[in-house]
Amino acid sequence: MQPQKAVEPDRGIHVLGAVLGICAGVLDVTLGDLLLTALFVLASTLLLGALRPERPWRWIVVVGVFVPFVQLLAYVFRGQKPYAAQIYESCLGFLTGVAGAYGGSVVRRGMGELFRK
Repeated sequence: MQPQKAVEPDRGIHVLGAVLGICAGVLDVTLGDLLLTALFVLASTLLLGALRPERPWRWIVVVGVFVPFVQLLAYVFRGQKPYAAQIYESCLGFLTGVAGAYGGSVVRRGMGELFRK
């Protein structure tokens, strides 16, 4: 009899990151507000970095990749042609993602050191 594989504990967090990334992409497509999208990406990666502080770069990728991807889907399926500036703007979510993911990771690790028993 084969032993069952253990369920990866981060699978739910990765799904949450993907959902937050899709929400950021939809927010960017519907409102077209770079600041609001950047703040949403910052808050999302901050939350994910605090929940799982190991390897915070993965939250930048998981959340940030969906903003340009949803922009591409809006172009393909809805015929919503973005301006050149909107294409570059959609990639700026990676910058705020860096601040959020590493900030959340540092805060979580700092809290762990302060309140270690």
